Amino acid sequence: MTQSAGRPDPVEAMMASDAASRMLGIELADYGPGWARTRMTVRDDMVNGHGICHGGLIFSLADTAFACACNSWGPVTVAAGCDIVFVAPASGGDVLTAEARMRSRYGRNGIYDVTVTHGDRLVAEFRGRSHQVR
Repeated sequence: MTQSAGRPDPVEAMMASDAASRMLGIELADYGPGWARTRMTVRDDMVNGHGICHGGLIFSLADTAFACACNSWGPVTVAAGCDIVFVAPASGGDVLTAEARMRSRYGRNGIYDVTVTHGDRLVAEFRGRSHQVR
C-alpha cells in the first residue's frame, strides 16, 4: 500500500521493520487515519505461572495497535506514556484483538484509547499518549 505522492505507507513501513511484534505473532488486521486493529493468538509460551496470558504481552498487543493508529498520520510518532487496566484474563489459544482509536490530537501530541477483547469479552483497556518526533 502506498500513500499519496508515491511515499511509502508509514504504518506498513513501520510494521515491516517491527521484529518484536513479528516475534509475538501480532498481526495488523486493518487500519486507517487515527485507528488500527491488531490481533494475536495467545501461545503456550505466553502463559504465566498462573496459567493465564502474561499482562506484558497483552500490553504489547495494545501498544502495537496504538503505534499503528498514531503513526497513520505520517510523521514518526512515539509513545510518551501508556497505562493499562486488566479486566479479564486471557488463556492459551485465545485470539485477542486490540482496537486503537484517536481521542485527541493537539500540537505534536495525541491521546489514543485501545480496547483489547477476546470475542465479545473485554480483556483490557489501554490509554496511550503520543508525541510526534521532529
